[in-house]
Amino acid sequence: MIEGCCLCGEVQWRFDGQPDGATACNCTACRRYGVLWAYDYQDEGIRVSGKTQAYVRGKALEFHFCPSCGCVAFWRGLQKDKEGRLRIAVNLRLAEPETVAQIPIDHFDGLNTFDDLPRDGRCVSDYWF
Repeated sequence: MIEGCCLCGEVQWRFDGQPDGATACNCTACRRYGVLWAYDYQDEGIRVSGKTQAYVRGKALEFHFCPSCGCVAFWRGLQKDKEGRLRIAVNLRLAEPETVAQIPIDHFDGLNTFDDLPRDGRCVSDYWF
């Protein structure tokens, strides 16, 4: 289990288990937020708590941040899948560094091709120098 919270502690999340990777995306939103995402489904592998403010982007995603300190905590899909679940991703940068340091980085080209790119051997700790 990995836990994370915003700077002021008002928004928290919990990721049950260990993510396979931390996604670094270069889309117009993620590169501005500087986030590293870990994915699952709301109230299954990921639980969130605390009051958030949402920025709804298009018809697919809402980015949730703490209205007090401004940290981006998670994104959530706007459409349920066939099983009635909502896809969600938490910002691993809100976890304690030692709990996520060895998670490998997955690169996603959300700007141009919308493709997963090959792993380059880096992990979260490489991003935190």
